[in-house]
Amino acid sequence: MKIVLAYSGGLDTSVLVSWLKEHYSAEIITFAADVGQEEELDGLEEKAKATGASKHYTLDLVEEFAADFIYPMLRANAIYEGQYLLGTSIARPLIAKAQIEIAEREGADAVAHGATGKGNDQVRFELTYGALAPQVQIISPWRMEIFRKAFPGRTEMIDYCREHKIDVEASASKPYSMDRILLHISYEAGILEDPWFDPTTEDNKGMYKLTTAPEDAPDTAEYVELDFEQGNCVAVDGVAMNPAQVMRHLNALAGKHGVGRVDIVENRFVGMKSRGVYETPAGTILLHAHRNMETLTMDRDLMHLRDSLIPRYAQLVYNGFWYAPEREALQALIDDSQKTVTGTVRLKLYKGNITTVGRKSPLSLYDEDIASMEGVASDYNPDDASGFIRLNALRLRRRAEAQGGPEV
Repeated sequence: MKIVLAYSGGLDTSVLVSWLKEHYSAEIITFAADVGQEEELDGLEEKAKATGASKHYTLDLVEEFAADFIYPMLRANAIYEGQYLLGTSIARPLIAKAQIEIAEREGADAVAHGATGKGNDQVRFELTYGALAPQVQIISPWRMEIFRKAFPGRTEMIDYCREHKIDVEASASKPYSMDRILLHISYEAGILEDPWFDPTTEDNKGMYKLTTAPEDAPDTAEYVELDFEQGNCVAVDGVAMNPAQVMRHLNALAGKHGVGRVDIVENRFVGMKSRGVYETPAGTILLHAHRNMETLTMDRDLMHLRDSLIPRYAQLVYNGFWYAPEREALQALIDDSQKTVTGTVRLKLYKGNITTVGRKSPLSLYDEDIASMEGVASDYNPDDASGFIRLNALRLRRRAEAQGGPEV
């Protein structure tokens, strides 16, 4: 039997390489997707093979991740439950897609992952497997009673690693779980499971990796200009960049000014509430700038229609339905709405805050003559408003006459 395992080198997947090999008498091929983890990928191949893997792949997917996953989601202004910018959620379908491609290349019998049986990632991985390779065998050890009995907690997993001479020192020492990708870093579990725990205190704030504490950020504001073409940021301060370059540049810039932190309790797809802390510096800036570009260039009713779909789109991404037909249909409508979202937005960054201080576009729908309060001649005739208001008030007047109107 041949199994392709989604591998991070952390405690769980380090155990899984050895356990899967023993339990299934299988050849284990490990796979890591580079979606912006930076130094976390160092030494993975050596570690995987030392643990028992016959072969290891680390695929550079950063460019594809930025252009084909992050940017389409940003065009949709997608935010889950009003706060979460969907960093982990949007990475999983790409990772699972690449894993399926390796399984097909290797002629593997099954794919496996180390996602917990209480989390969202198990759903995201397996929905993608189902959409792209409906016949593939899926192994999810955390939903297997025999695995849970062997490893009821971190202590047993650490003991197993010591017995099998598997190096997990870094994983064992962290009092929380951290997942780093190009779009964000997420922190959860461990000490963060107490929703009253404050990670921003002097003793705890070392947890954050991408952002400076707002109170420690520079005392001088910094300006940045973002150029958009059809809803995509294509340049920063006049310098053309591809999506991955934009993300890296803005992560550093926004992080320096303490922009992009959120601490939330969210509703997982599997039913429970969970507390998560996220750093999403570049995504926060891009979302803010993109919305402001739209205010200048997008038709009002088209914007309102698209906005009504944002919660549904965000829910689909969060729940793992990236390859579902309804997400694809929503994306088509969203992308069509972006045809005119072209121009430049100027932002000011200061101690965790983003202030829009300018926007311009060759396709702007803003007309200074129409908007002016100074009596400038334009196509707008205030007299036209009388009939407009009277017609819109007709049903309200009729209700008051016939039924007495609302209570006041």
